[in-house]
Amino acid sequence: MKLIEYPDREILAMGLADTLASELKNSLLVHPWASFVVPGGTTPGPIFDSLCAAHLDWDRVHVMLSDERWVPDDHDRSNARLIKERLLIERAAQAQFIPFHKPGETPETAAAALSDQLHVKMPISILLLGMGADMHTASLFPGAEGLDAMLADDAPLVVPVSVEGQEPRISFSGPALAGALAKHLVIFGSEKRAALEAAQSLDPREAPIRAVLSGLTVHWAD
Repeated sequence: MKLIEYPDREILAMGLADTLASELKNSLLVHPWASFVVPGGTTPGPIFDSLCAAHLDWDRVHVMLSDERWVPDDHDRSNARLIKERLLIERAAQAQFIPFHKPGETPETAAAALSDQLHVKMPISILLLGMGADMHTASLFPGAEGLDAMLADDAPLVVPVSVEGQEPRISFSGPALAGALAKHLVIFGSEKRAALEAAQSLDPREAPIRAVLSGLTVHWAD
């Protein structure tokens, strides 16, 4: 794991956007397409605001979410909505977006179909993750039902997630995320930095972010 500290969040957003654009360009030099997996939530919005204007062959970039709440794409809590409003605009509007939510299906049926569909797009070329103060990443939450199976070496690429008190979710599994060719985590504030430091000595079942720490570049600002 490598940690990069930034003077403030604005500089982090611009610097990380440049890094991601460069890695996407490099990936496209040697592959016909690049898979780019990104998080939802509020943290990555400013990064997307800069990245969407990058000069690269966006029509060869396949954008996917690390996880999604099982709500329609136009719902206020939809991660896909954020991606469409903040990333898939300007030059990046040419990217191919692969949504996780499938109207009329369940997380279980959609996860199985996506695991089959996305097999040819693995490993993930460029991965951007967020992390909660509870050390979850994507929708791999401590205490989630079936977490052991989601983290197992033989886990499917995409798994349904059930967390008490929350909407059903769908998420890339631990090994799918861990196998990305380039991995980045963005976190803000002292609480999350302390949580990340604690995660390094914990079991992934207690701190799911632990499953992806190998080779991870962490971008932090207070």
